[in-house]
Amino acid sequence: MLAEKKEYYDVVVCGGGLAGFCAGVAAARQGRTVCIIGDRPVFGGNSSSEVRVTPHGAAAFHAYARETGIISELLIAERAANHEIIRENGWTNSIWDMTLYDMAVNTPGLSFHLNTTVVSVEKEGDRRIRAVKAITAGAETELTICGEIFMDCTGDGSVADAAGNEWRMGSEGRGEFGEPHAPLAASSDTMGSSIHFKAKNMGRPVPYTAPQWAVRYGDPAFFYEQGRHFYDIESGYWWIEIGVPRHTIFDNEDIRHELTRHTLGIWDYIKNRDPVLKERAANFALDWVGQVPGKRESRRIIGRYFMTEHDPAGRTVFPDEVAYGGWFIDLHTAGGLLASTAEPSSAEGYNETSEYAVKSYCCPYGIPLRIMLAKDIDNLMMAGRNVSVSHAALGTVRVMATTALMGQAAGTAAAVALSKGLQTGEVPESCMDEVQQRLLRDGCFLPGVRNADPADLARTASASASSAALVYGAGPESRNPGGGFRSVHEEQEELLLHRRGQWIAVGTEEIASLSVCLSNNSGSVQRVAAEIVNVDHIWDYRSSGHTPLAATVLSVPPGQKQWITWDTGLVAAGELASGRYIRLDLLRSPDVEWHMAGAVVPGHTSAYEMGGGKMRRYRDGGTLSFRVSPPQPCFRASNALSGVSRPYDYTNVWRSDPAEPLSQWLQLKWTAPQTIGVVILVFPGHLFREYHQYEPFYRDPQCPKDYDIQAWNDGEWHTVVSVRDNHQCRRVHTLTSAETTDRLRIVILATGGDPSAAISEIRCYRS
Repeated sequence: MLAEKKEYYDVVVCGGGLAGFCAGVAAARQGRTVCIIGDRPVFGGNSSSEVRVTPHGAAAFHAYARETGIISELLIAERAANHEIIRENGWTNSIWDMTLYDMAVNTPGLSFHLNTTVVSVEKEGDRRIRAVKAITAGAETELTICGEIFMDCTGDGSVADAAGNEWRMGSEGRGEFGEPHAPLAASSDTMGSSIHFKAKNMGRPVPYTAPQWAVRYGDPAFFYEQGRHFYDIESGYWWIEIGVPRHTIFDNEDIRHELTRHTLGIWDYIKNRDPVLKERAANFALDWVGQVPGKRESRRIIGRYFMTEHDPAGRTVFPDEVAYGGWFIDLHTAGGLLASTAEPSSAEGYNETSEYAVKSYCCPYGIPLRIMLAKDIDNLMMAGRNVSVSHAALGTVRVMATTALMGQAAGTAAAVALSKGLQTGEVPESCMDEVQQRLLRDGCFLPGVRNADPADLARTASASASSAALVYGAGPESRNPGGGFRSVHEEQEELLLHRRGQWIAVGTEEIASLSVCLSNNSGSVQRVAAEIVNVDHIWDYRSSGHTPLAATVLSVPPGQKQWITWDTGLVAAGELASGRYIRLDLLRSPDVEWHMAGAVVPGHTSAYEMGGGKMRRYRDGGTLSFRVSPPQPCFRASNALSGVSRPYDYTNVWRSDPAEPLSQWLQLKWTAPQTIGVVILVFPGHLFREYHQYEPFYRDPQCPKDYDIQAWNDGEWHTVVSVRDNHQCRRVHTLTSAETTDRLRIVILATGGDPSAAISEIRCYRS
């Protein structure tokens, strides 16, 4: 006999992966009562210590594209506390689990049931869920959990299935939507599941004997000629993957067993058979083998909009944009280890300019709320890999940092719907502005939306600062003092084998000259065509179709690391305008090198032409060597009020003059006194590269460590908030008592190492 319990909540989230977790936290932070039901003992889904896939997202391919909001808070907190290095697979430890658990416990209004599986759905009529029934493993308890809005974040879409909402599974044929990545004929094929392992260096030779039931591998061609690369001895491989012919839901246990057989067999091959690997792995012992398959694909729930690959590839502009993605269209070969080759880009050696790479690469794109609103059930939403997308589109939206953004968006939209007494399906037409502005206020980034929050008092203020940095450029010899933007590339040949471009922020209405650091290895003068073009933002990867603002041909004599100057004469009388980016392009010239700078100028990224009229991030998205005259004042105080809190259409950050000592301050001033109860600060950092690039105990040098918030009253400054030892990039300060003042300033006393104080956004609210 099972014990029975009944509970009531505003929002019931089924699934405790990153999508479900962020959905639950977001709705609770909006003042709703929320319950997360997870069938595992820990939060995090595939990112947890049970599966150990670290979260990927847009920053893997695009500079300054890392996801913010709840997922950013979590990842920053984990890096600051965790001793473990990050590898792609097999290295997530329990510190990550505890980071999620700590946030859950400390979120008012949020309850949760772990080790609990939803087994059925109770409905009111045909289009509404009344409750879900769930069983808690090991507790002999059946829960009836009632709610106003339900979210299917199970990955498998099991709640939507039980509720009778339409879903798809498998691959659409190319004829249905004309998707370039779709197979010619529709099929039931899905991407497979993986398990990972971790190995440990024991400091001495360690033998390994595989069990007799493990798969025995002996043919090197299976690995080296089919795209299964041993890129890291110590961690597992995403390509240890199996799906077809097994069903990724119903055959999950068979898949787990088969993956275990193959994993141990692959380790046996590494340790005992491969002539090179067995020497490298001689001192390594297996430390952990996963036993929860990390699933990529199963049911996809049909929503109010069905997203195909044309949307991310073409950057469709959605009026209900609530999240963004930027991973490539990454469709793993059906069958995994049982197929003739691994995932296509791996099988072709990650060739960045191949036909496949060109058609798969996606500029950051918007994601609409409607793919998270169930078509047939009025109070059901979804987030994660089971949203309303085609198989091809799933290749890009399925990665976990992207699904976390969808979760926060869904949770926020649910809270807004409840506050207004709306059905979830009414939100896109009735109150989209409010949902989007709440997401921005809560730290998210939306490519197509700026801060227009009428309650934000800072929008009516003017900004000034103690100093502001100028952009002079940077050369190969440059270094970032404090390490805030250190370059990760090793010095190597930088031949102009493709068009290459450097983004430059314009802060004045004149660029008299630009210089680039070039080497000519040919022994004769080389001529290099150069263009300056306007770009819409730092991910404007068009390599053609621009009308150049200016063009020339540079003469490059033989020699190494020479600064070649172009007197551009660009002034406001032409199309040059401050407060935006231009891009300096050098066209193909294979005997000439354009050297990377040894430092990264904040907000100044680079790209190269990959083909098909597209560019993609060059190296790590760092800065190519350039000098600009006059120096550009593109880090003004007013940038903190631009409405965008990261480099995008402009630098969108105030940075103090690095030659001036700290402390430095940024001030807001109003024409009349304002009553301020809440101050929200966004600082730079944790945006340039993805999570995998950050070392243990990492605290971003750009992020202010010690700072005060001061208000002007009675003819002097009074400190109303004092913060020490900060490492988070977004802080919300509720003042002990509201301040009525016409001036507010943030005084940065110390950073994590960067000589410049910096602030990306300031918001002020009455409450």
